[in-house]
Amino acid sequence: MTEVIEGLVPITRRTTSSLIVDQLRERIVDGTFPPGSQMAEAQLAATFGISRGPVREALQRLVQEGLLVNIKNRGVFVIELGPGDLADVCLSRRLIERKAASLLWKSKDERHLSRLAAAAGELAAAEGESWARIVELDLAFHEILVASAESPRLSRMFATLAAETRIGLATRPDVGRRPAELAAEHRTLVELLRDGTERRLLAAVDAHLDATLRQLTDA
Repeated sequence: MTEVIEGLVPITRRTTSSLIVDQLRERIVDGTFPPGSQMAEAQLAATFGISRGPVREALQRLVQEGLLVNIKNRGVFVIELGPGDLADVCLSRRLIERKAASLLWKSKDERHLSRLAAAAGELAAAEGESWARIVELDLAFHEILVASAESPRLSRMFATLAAETRIGLATRPDVGRRPAELAAEHRTLVELLRDGTERRLLAAVDAHLDATLRQLTDA
């Protein structure tokens, strides 16, 4: 028994806060907490069965990530993204993804290319799945693309942009593109990464993100 106890990892406030962050982030992204919802610290603490301290820390982390906003004298709310915000998300994604694509085009690193091809295949097989699942598979492809740059900072920046994209797309399921269409665009990107010119590749990245912007803004 002593050996078992010695093998346990202490549960710290930071660990508790991280677990809360993960749960709340997931619920924000999937729309359980829709844009504009107030995140009541006391109610969340009661639901989790813990003190308010770790909940307060978790909410602050999500404010730092950009998923929540702290409005003075009112409280903490899920962000509401207007057309201008969503256009800015796509602009930021364009800058990051173009750079990542350019680096991968130059390196031709088969590890990353194979992962991208597999991600495109998963999306092609997702016909009939929920819109939330399709969004997740779509963004998984782009997360792999950015990760191929092997820059932790770029990946951290992209993580926030991906979460904002999820929120934007989750509220617009009626304008979603079919998995086959998205998969075809992703396969084209992989083909251009392997055998195309850099100019054609970057043009394809732009076209793909332009389509995402149209989805996000109903343009």
